[in-house]
This record gives sequence, structure tokens and C-alpha cells, in this order.
Amino acid sequence: MSESPQQPEHDASGPEQDLTAVAGAAPAEAAAAGVGAEPADAAEGPTAGVLAPEHAGEPVDGPAVSDAEAGAESAGAAGAADAADAADAADDGGAPEGEAGREGTGSRRATRVKQLEREGEVAADFLETLLDIADLDGDLDVDVEGDRAVVAIVDSDEGRVPRRLVGTDGKVLEALQELTRLAVQVETGERSRLMLDIAGHRAARRASLVALAQEAIAGVKESGERRELEPMSAFERKVVHDEVAAAGLVSESEGVEPNRYIVILPS
Repeated sequence: MSESPQQPEHDASGPEQDLTAVAGAAPAEAAAAGVGAEPADAAEGPTAGVLAPEHAGEPVDGPAVSDAEAGAESAGAAGAADAADAADAADDGGAPEGEAGREGTGSRRATRVKQLEREGEVAADFLETLLDIADLDGDLDVDVEGDRAVVAIVDSDEGRVPRRLVGTDGKVLEALQELTRLAVQVETGERSRLMLDIAGHRAARRASLVALAQEAIAGVKESGERRELEPMSAFERKVVHDEVAAAGLVSESEGVEPNRYIVILPS
């Protein structure tokens, strides 16, 4: 997963082109189903045709992510977008109250982990089918991090994952993530905040964001002035928010999608 996401592995024609074309339509289809994910290119269109064949024609009920995220994407207001940032930052539910709450926490968490593991399995099956249809190489890793299922398409012994599946600025990756969330929702009946990574793109992006945040934090501490960063997705903003908080400063999100950005405030 540490491979550079810069160079494509295959020619743009053939099955791979078909897969990226379908993925490019995902934000539109996701918006029609009420999906509000990290990036949102709103348009309209059906979703059944891009899901697994056995689920074609089945309705998709409700948004595929948290209400807070969906509100941020649909309303586009700063207050609603703040709710999206808060939703991304939350790994677990509220803290239990009293002894009874503490006793039940373990069992609730175990149940939740099983649900997330199930999400990962469904997502992996869906993605494996897509890769097989397009005749593309790649292995699938499934994990649970916080309150998300995490699935990664990584290089296999047979070959590297085509970097076109990441796309410019990760746009194809984000679209494939929306398709996968929809497939999970249709299968499980539950809204999903599953995270998809391809060829280590998110891991590499996370490392560069941490470096960017640390540089900005140092500048704010030295100058005592606020610093505005470039527009970022909700995933990217969460990485920066976490780094700022760890440094003892405060950060806020301003603007509306897709140009929502972080402001680091002096202490």
C-alpha cells in the first residue's frame, strides 16, 4: 500500500476504462439515493444498475452515511458542515453513564465490531466482483478502525493495482467508495461510513497532511495569527483537526463543499 499513486499501470481503453467511467458516475447516483459522503458532486440518477446484479432493482432506503454528514452535503451551510466534521471525528458512541452503562459497553462494542466486520465482508465481495469484471489485479484487505469498516485494494502477486482507480485528486477512489457504501447498504439494510483505500493513496495522503498540519501549527505558534489551509475533503479535514488538537491548538472548518477548508487559530 505504499506504492506511489502517480503512474497508471494499464492503457485507458478496455474494461478498466469501463470501471472508471462507472465510478465517475457514482457521486451523481449517490446523491439521488441521499448519500452524503466526504466529497459530493450532486446530480441525479438511479443506483440499482451499478450494484451487484442480484440486487438490481431493489430500492435503496435513506442515506448511506450519518444524518450529520448527509445534512452537510445536501444543505451546504457552514453549520451543517460542522456537523459533518463532528461526525467524522467520532469513532464511537457516547460514553456510558453509571455502572450499568459501563457493564454494557463491552457487549455493545463487540456487537458493533461484528456489524462492521460484516460491512467489510460485503464490501470486499462487491469490490472483488468489480475487479473480476474489469479483469484488474489487486488483493483486498479488510479491517475495522474506530467506528468504520476499512477496505483496501492493494497490489497482489499477479500485478499492481491500476492507479487510474485512484484518479485525479482521488476522485475515482471517492466514487468507488460511494458505490461500495451503496452495495453494503442494500445488502445489510444499514447506512455505512465504510472507508475505501486503493494502492495506499489515503495512507500517503494522510502522511502529507500530517506534515502540512505540523508546518502550519508551527507557523501559527510563532506568529500568533490564524492560518487558513487549502480546501479539503472531510477525511482530510479530520486528519488535520486531529493533528491540531494534539498540538494544543484549536481548528475550525469554514466555507461550503467542495471548497470547505480549515482555519488554525492561535492559543
